[in-house]
Amino acid sequence: MHNVYIYIAVVALVTYAIRVLPLTLIQKEIKNTFIRSFLYYVPYVTLAAMTFPAIVTATDSIWSGIAALVIGVLVAWISGNLFLVAISACSVVFLVELLIL
Repeated sequence: MHNVYIYIAVVALVTYAIRVLPLTLIQKEIKNTFIRSFLYYVPYVTLAAMTFPAIVTATDSIWSGIAALVIGVLVAWISGNLFLVAISACSVVFLVELLIL
């Protein structure tokens, strides 16, 4: 039988190392524009990678999820209002689910 506490300790050490090593190894400002732009977009890409599958598969039909994603992106592009994006995406899911059933 495997010891769960060893797994928890390894995960804790790896997580701690990922957070501490950049602080200890990189002590001066990063001047490379490529690396700076890469690090700037990491949070946005991570958020998109975590939420994209959930957006498409959260509904009963994949088609309503895709329609909500497309409408949400369009409304966000046009208005930039997060409340309006949420309302429009929810409305599209409701309407598409009504039409499919």
